[in-house]
Amino acid sequence: MPKMKMKTHKGAKKRFKVTASGKFLQQSGVRGNKRNRPSRSQREWGKDQPTSPANRRMLQVALPYGLE
Repeated sequence: MPKMKMKTHKGAKKRFKVTASGKFLQQSGVRGNKRNRPSRSQREWGKDQPTSPANRRMLQVALPYGLE
């Protein structure tokens, strides 16, 4: 029987990024609440935020291969 592959959690794949050094960034400000705002505030509001170190193990399980 072939070795089973781990599956990537599709919800986590859509919400988090993995940097080259292995850190996780949460995509912020990309889903909704962007209308009627100046473009300057949209740019500031939409920057990716680092996740809490406490969530690192959970994200490593959810994203076993990093970004696909």
